[in-house]
Amino acid sequence: MTPAQLRAFSVTVRLGSVKAAAADLAVTEAAVSMHIAHLRRELGDKLFSRTANGLAFTPGGLRLASRAAEMLGLQDQTILEVKQAGSGRRLLRVAASSLFAEYAAPGLIELFAGRADDLDVELSLHDPQRFGLLLAERAVDVAIGPRPATVDNAMICTPFLNYQLIAVVGADHPLASRSGPAGVADMRDQTWLLGPSAVGRAGLVPLVIRRLGVPEHNQRIFQSHAAAIDEAKHGKGIALAVAFAVAKDLADGDLRELNGPQLLVRGSWSLLALGDREALPAAAELRRFVTTPRATQAMLRGAGVTPGRFRPAIHVTLWS
Repeated sequence: MTPAQLRAFSVTVRLGSVKAAAADLAVTEAAVSMHIAHLRRELGDKLFSRTANGLAFTPGGLRLASRAAEMLGLQDQTILEVKQAGSGRRLLRVAASSLFAEYAAPGLIELFAGRADDLDVELSLHDPQRFGLLLAERAVDVAIGPRPATVDNAMICTPFLNYQLIAVVGADHPLASRSGPAGVADMRDQTWLLGPSAVGRAGLVPLVIRRLGVPEHNQRIFQSHAAAIDEAKHGKGIALAVAFAVAKDLADGDLRELNGPQLLVRGSWSLLALGDREALPAAAELRRFVTTPRATQAMLRGAGVTPGRFRPAIHVTLWS
């Protein structure tokens, strides 16, 4: 088996067709089919067949799909580690949910990376529902965000920071002057100013939006949560905010917290990583460090990062 053959099969499994795999790999369909044919002959397994509903995989094909992603991830990780060894530096790849990345990651990364002169940290944003897959394929070394619904036995999930999500409006917003709780119908009809964490199903922000039944035409999604909160300060609508991040704005009167049914929600962030035997030493070290009082203080303080320590690889999608 060659990496090219495994990659062709892996992409075919992921996209569900040879044609889509060829387009993704920028090769011809014949090239993808040739790679898969070599695998079939070598393994003595049909791997999959075409049906009216798409591709139907044999048990062996499903096993190969899992192994192919893992082997390709290990290959990429090995190449990266060899390059790092030659340069004398280490790289820790961190996947994070958008809410954690914006509010708590900077302080944590600055403090953690500052403890070692040879360590760089790369942060990328991902849907928390993909954390397990990213780790299994060795695309990242650790993943931080809301705890996944299911955790593979080969992985360790470490909860480390509880937080509170609140609804806020500007001082001039009509709901700011109400003395009692805001009704669900009143809030549902308002404009909701949301950060990128509103997209998807995982996390507290989508949970609140679903609970209240806010229609899509009342949702405005911004490139960052800070941009959404800034709009809220100007009375443009309701924003959902991490309580510790807007404490000063509430104290200064720039924002007002709304009280109402199903508005006050609490959550926690967790670090997901492979077991210590498979994880990079830096990943295992971060897993232990993230639960310390110093790390908690750094996340709550929200300090910036030193450019030489932090190489962001943030991938942001804009929604209209």
